[in-house]
Amino acid sequence: MNSTEKKLSRGTFSGHLGYVLAAAGSAVGLGNIWRFPYLAARYGGGIFLLIYVLLAVTFGYAMIISETSIGRMTSKSPVGAFSRFGKSGLLKAGGWINAIIPMLIVPYYSVIGGWVCKYLFEYIKGSTQAMAQDGFFGSFIGNPFSTELFFVIFALAMSAVILAGVNNGIEKVSKVMMPLLAVLALIVACFSVTRNGALAGVKYFFIPNFSNFSWMTVVAALGQMFYSLSIAMGILITYGSYMKKSVDIEKTTVQVIGFDSLVAILAGLMIIPAVFAFSGGDPKALNAGPSLMFVTIPKVFAQMHAGRLVGILFFVLVLFAALTSAISLMECAVSTLCDVLKWKRGFACIVMTLFIFALGSLSSLGFSSLSFVKIFGMDILDFFDFLTNSIMMPLAALLIFYLVVRRIGLAKIAEEVEGSSSFKMKKLYNFVIKFVAPVFIAVILASSIASLLGFKI
Repeated sequence: MNSTEKKLSRGTFSGHLGYVLAAAGSAVGLGNIWRFPYLAARYGGGIFLLIYVLLAVTFGYAMIISETSIGRMTSKSPVGAFSRFGKSGLLKAGGWINAIIPMLIVPYYSVIGGWVCKYLFEYIKGSTQAMAQDGFFGSFIGNPFSTELFFVIFALAMSAVILAGVNNGIEKVSKVMMPLLAVLALIVACFSVTRNGALAGVKYFFIPNFSNFSWMTVVAALGQMFYSLSIAMGILITYGSYMKKSVDIEKTTVQVIGFDSLVAILAGLMIIPAVFAFSGGDPKALNAGPSLMFVTIPKVFAQMHAGRLVGILFFVLVLFAALTSAISLMECAVSTLCDVLKWKRGFACIVMTLFIFALGSLSSLGFSSLSFVKIFGMDILDFFDFLTNSIMMPLAALLIFYLVVRRIGLAKIAEEVEGSSSFKMKKLYNFVIKFVAPVFIAVILASSIASLLGFKI
């Protein structure tokens, strides 16, 4: 059986558009909608946006090219892809870390997806004013029955798409959800920037003020780029393994970065001007962190004349973003189980769904029945988020660099890319992957460990 037949037997995207929308769906998630705006506000607005975009088109570009190429040349998910180039301990570790990360992320991500479902349900009911009251969010996540119910609903919806397959499930859902997501983001952003007083927020977000620059601006932008572009999660390797040889890797990479950055910018325009308008121009109102989407934004919507409608549109948008990202995480896990254990797709999907129910329930109940459990002072959900995003993903990225530079070689990567594209930015890719990326990853890992130990950077 040749490589093309192998790829077709394990599923494939239909072509360029199918891959781009699926990969963009993976990249565009909760990180774009709620994480990007509050980080942008906290770390200087326009200067954060400028640094993020520069990192995305250099470092992010190099990482996506690398992971997609590895997946396509091996037709394997992370464990199989790494083992194709040797059996050393480092390569085994690289494959398994990249494979385990999505398995650990998708359960707690599904819990947050359940929160989104709850808020959408409440806006449809017309509970706009009730949701703006202090304590609404805390009361909800403190109710074990309610959080578990919406968590299970979200997880089952995600599992149904995975069970349908690569082409009939992931690709078809992405082709519907991603264009709708872009349209909804544009509608809500237009509504937000036209509020009285919102222009100050637009200026803060778009005009770089270099006096706001700090070293943490770079560190935060680096971390957000990993989170946002699905880097070092095994997803891009897995999706690359479903990519046809005729699809232009470089072109799709640029389009995925462009779409992801566009949605992040639209998210900033949805949230920052609106909060500015309803807080009297105080950027500190955006520093609510992760609670921004579930505590601060409902208060803003409650003060709008069309708050209920905007709330429905906003949380439909967030739900689409959450689903497409969760689907990519689960697909990577299912693909690994099929490749390594030789399980059939349906059985692997059922096992992974049960695993999500078990581990996700710990995160869900960590705010109610299991609230007494603290790991390094963190709730269960926060601990899994820190472990995967701040420790495991930088380690996975370093091992990807080792695989590309020391085992595969830049010439082989170039050969894979040039099989379907002109690789116009090959010199940039080579420079970033050899000299820039390892330093940046070491910075993220060091800052994360320092934060865990209580040091301030």
